[in-house]
Amino acid sequence: MSSTPSRPPRFGNRPGGPGRGPGGPNSAPPRPPGALGEGRAGLDLIDHVVHINRVTKVVKGGKNFSFSALVIVGDGKGRVGYGAGKAKEVPTAIKKGIEMAKKTMISVTLKGTTIPHAVTGHYGAGRVFLKPAAEGTGVIAGGAVRAILEAVGVQNILTKSLGTTNPHNVVKATFDALRNLHLAATILKARGRTSGASAVEAVAAPAVEPVPAPEIPAETK
Repeated sequence: MSSTPSRPPRFGNRPGGPGRGPGGPNSAPPRPPGALGEGRAGLDLIDHVVHINRVTKVVKGGKNFSFSALVIVGDGKGRVGYGAGKAKEVPTAIKKGIEMAKKTMISVTLKGTTIPHAVTGHYGAGRVFLKPAAEGTGVIAGGAVRAILEAVGVQNILTKSLGTTNPHNVVKATFDALRNLHLAATILKARGRTSGASAVEAVAAPAVEPVPAPEIPAETK
């Protein structure tokens, strides 16, 4: 009776293989339970690869291929940045994008687990509308907008992309909206007011007293 020949070992992304899969020497460090992101930017940061584009350049000897990666990096506590890395290989392009995103991080004004007010961001043909939501709503967004909001730390929000679907323009329009977020107390302080009540009183028009009608003299015969 002939025995079944043993199958050759599998490599690549299989456990224990030489790829980036679990157990491989190039695999990412283990993530804590419930952690967001892909673990390339470090344990204390949240990173998302939004878009990878392959660029082909035709030269005399053939074609040269390169890759560009759009990456979002945030700390989940109100700071987020984006970067676009270019390289001959995808992992190198992602690494460059992460380093660029870390250098361009901005601080975002939040109100609890949502944003203070509704705002619309613009960049080129991209328009992104953000609206605060009640507790338990979740992140109602998709694509690049969701990646940015998760990296910021927003947990309840409503969004709508109204313009182009180009991921670069959508990302920049979303960052334009986040830069324009302000708390009501900050606005009142900048205007020299202490509370919303005094602001309403200052804006309210003064009361106008009614003017009596002039008396018409009686006709004389």
